[in-house]
Amino acid sequence: MERLEFRLLGFPEFRLNGRRVELALRKATALLVYLAESAGPVAREVAATLLWPETDEEAARARLRRTLYKIRIAFGSEVIATSGTSLSLHPALSVEVDSKVFEHACNVGPLDEAADMLKGDYLAGFSVPDCPEFEEWVFFRREALRSRLVQALERLIEAKIAAGEPRSAVVHATRLTGLDPLSESAHRHLIRAHLAAGDRAAAERQRDTCVRLLREELGIAPDPATLALLREPSHDAAPDVPRTRYVEVDGIHIAYQIVGSGPMDIVLVPGFISHVERIWEDRSCRAWITAVSRLGRLILFDRRGMGLSDRVGARPTVEATAQDILAVMNAASSRRALLIGASEGGPGCVRFAVNHPDRLIGLVLWGSLAKGSRAPDYPFALTVAQYDLWKPRLLASWGGPAEIETFAPSLAADRQAQAWWAGLLRAASSPGAVAGLLEALRDTDVRHFLAKVSARTMVLHRSGDRAVRIEAGRFLAANIPGAKFIEVAGNDHWFWVGDQQPLLNSIGAFARRS
Repeated sequence: MERLEFRLLGFPEFRLNGRRVELALRKATALLVYLAESAGPVAREVAATLLWPETDEEAARARLRRTLYKIRIAFGSEVIATSGTSLSLHPALSVEVDSKVFEHACNVGPLDEAADMLKGDYLAGFSVPDCPEFEEWVFFRREALRSRLVQALERLIEAKIAAGEPRSAVVHATRLTGLDPLSESAHRHLIRAHLAAGDRAAAERQRDTCVRLLREELGIAPDPATLALLREPSHDAAPDVPRTRYVEVDGIHIAYQIVGSGPMDIVLVPGFISHVERIWEDRSCRAWITAVSRLGRLILFDRRGMGLSDRVGARPTVEATAQDILAVMNAASSRRALLIGASEGGPGCVRFAVNHPDRLIGLVLWGSLAKGSRAPDYPFALTVAQYDLWKPRLLASWGGPAEIETFAPSLAADRQAQAWWAGLLRAASSPGAVAGLLEALRDTDVRHFLAKVSARTMVLHRSGDRAVRIEAGRFLAANIPGAKFIEVAGNDHWFWVGDQQPLLNSIGAFARRS
């Protein structure tokens, strides 16, 4: 069997049976790369439109045929299988794509090997300027792989410190700060690694570097938790972040944490973005989590494809979220729990409530919804067209505090909150990965499940929520049998922003009655 190797982590390179193959045409290279990364056959018209967007259909198909011919000549054999309608890499070939090998190593290890593989950016130095859709696809893929590298490095640093290899942790943490110099979390990792290695002077220098960069580039001061790393433990030091654990679901590793040890279990299902470690870096979020953990043993997790959990190629579904909830509860030995679904996490909680009513003490839905886009009988959401206009705006601002004025208008001018949110977005996902999640949210519809929910349910919603209109919350309460609706003053979508006490009081009272 002939072996075809793709080296895409860096400038693209192809090898057939160990022999390097040179492709003079950039669009031939682009076509091979796109086919290598695709999960299945690619329609001819898709490939033609991708590479010759300004050409009429007949001319584009002719150019595609010529490109396929030149690829066959360059390789000296058929590496692309063609039909009248589609293209794919030839099934008789043994194919290795280094970007996919990297992702596999991120998923199952070894993480050292994964970190060593990604030394340069995906398709570094390669571009096809007259193919904007291909360029956009490359951008999303590049950002997704960088996000996986950040995730792998963070896990490696903690593992090396725990294993008594702090100098290796310093190497990985130094690389992490180089990837994102304005990430306070990355600086904290490096400070911890220096301290674990016994080099306090280096830790102090890193703290000073962090303080200077945040002041000069962002105009903000570091979080007290960063400064507390170099002080003796005191009453004002931030609490330690709980250990992140993993449970496997159908080959996918789900990251979760357990906080507190109260008389009942509380499972928090996050909205569209989460990161079980980065959430502790915001003081308000940390205070909210700590307060909820006093009501019971709190179980936090990142859904598949998000945060510290494995990235997945498929779009997330409410069924997948229900599977993740069940797996995390089983891993935490939780027989029954109060389930809190925030925002886009709510539909998955509804599905879980229908599938596993015996595992619930009660259901709380915060700022949530039953359907992601507008319908004649569901008029209080964006239309599909509006949604598809909003999505590129969000993705275009990824890496910055994207849409913070929508999710937390009271913090829109807060530079500290902006920096934290931007860092969390970069760590939790990438533009390409979150695009699929947003499309899944747009298509979400659990209205037909609402009447089947038998668990005691409370729906909480802020009156001026800009991300999910309050009518969406009222719809949930009106269609879930016996559900109680509570309107909370304010216009922030995030539950840890604004006045937290009404939420905590409502959840506490609801839990005591369960």
